[in-house]
Amino acid sequence: QVRLVESGGGLVQAGGSLRLSCAAYGSRLSINVMGWYRQAPGKERELVATMTSGGTTNYARSMKGRFTVSRENGENTVYLQMSSLKPEDTAVYYCATVDTLGLRSWGQGTQVTVSP
Repeated sequence: QVRLVESGGGLVQAGGSLRLSCAAYGSRLSINVMGWYRQAPGKERELVATMTSGGTTNYARSMKGRFTVSRENGENTVYLQMSSLKPEDTAVYYCATVDTLGLRSWGQGTQVTVSP
């Protein structure tokens, strides 16, 4: 069972930046995909951005250009650099991984709040 430890959430003013980090521990298999999802109050969880071990990225359209996903494969760590934050970016951000068998794991989530 993979354990994901997230950090970096918090309160920021609109237009500001935050960097989220997520480290994966305990995986006996290679991690193929690492990335981020988010869930705002009253809404479904949605994709933010992911990156494969080969470097292929996938972004939600509304976040492309403002958010950047990156990872350190050797450290099983993924980052999310968020810039030009908007109040509508307020949500709980979840780290997620998919291993080479296709099994998905989730972090506990970290709150990001963007004030007007």
